[in-house]
Amino acid sequence: MTRIDDTFARLQSEGRKAFVAYVMAGDPDYDRSLEIVKGLPGAGVDIIELGLPFTDPMADGPTIQLAGQRALEGGMTLQKTLDLARAFRETDSTTPIVMMGYYNPIYSRGVDTFLRDAAEAGIDGLIVVDLPPEEDDELCIPAQKAGLNFIRLATPTTDDKRLPKVLENTSGFVYYVSITGITGSAEAQAGDVAPEITRIKASTDLPVIVGFGIRTPEAAESMAAVADGAVVGSAIVGKIAEGRPAAEVLDYVASLAAGAHRA
Repeated sequence: MTRIDDTFARLQSEGRKAFVAYVMAGDPDYDRSLEIVKGLPGAGVDIIELGLPFTDPMADGPTIQLAGQRALEGGMTLQKTLDLARAFRETDSTTPIVMMGYYNPIYSRGVDTFLRDAAEAGIDGLIVVDLPPEEDDELCIPAQKAGLNFIRLATPTTDDKRLPKVLENTSGFVYYVSITGITGSAEAQAGDVAPEITRIKASTDLPVIVGFGIRTPEAAESMAAVADGAVVGSAIVGKIAEGRPAAEVLDYVASLAAGAHRA
């Protein structure tokens, strides 16, 4: 059982849905990023998605691309991302952290070294968007053996033929991408998402969380109502990009979390 498994078991026993927040590690700088990450649990966040900055984030929209660029320009690295997670763990031993990013920095570090360091830093799961299930031997299977969940994305184009392969080695939860396209590109509609969640849940016992296109407490509530929880990323990153104080960013996160928890 990982922290992710424990969190979903607790939420289920409480009859509550999960709220997951994404932030880019090191955006706009290390210290402010750490301040925001440390404040997320108090704002109602159940699981933290911590973005790993990368130079070619092909699946991300402009908001998250720019966040990664700011972080990289500020000197953020894979090592410093792990350091940030380790610093978070000094005061929080229960909130799960999922590192989300691309394979190149992990490959460059060496898979075995990365997995050892990530587990030691307190990372609980991975979302690596450019590794398809056909490449599970590269990272997914080793990660599971190292005690980290490997979370896979399903999308509106993941048909019934493809879905079993996507779910085969997934653990922790399934991240359903509610719209086609890049992050932050459109608003999702719960009426369109609900049948897809039902279809996925017919094939897995894992929780299914909905992300992409959620910007308001009302949208978080409507999405969480048809799934096991909601993820917000670009909207939060956008507040950080505006230079809002950490307290203001966290107030916004708290409003989103409250919406998801009402579902």
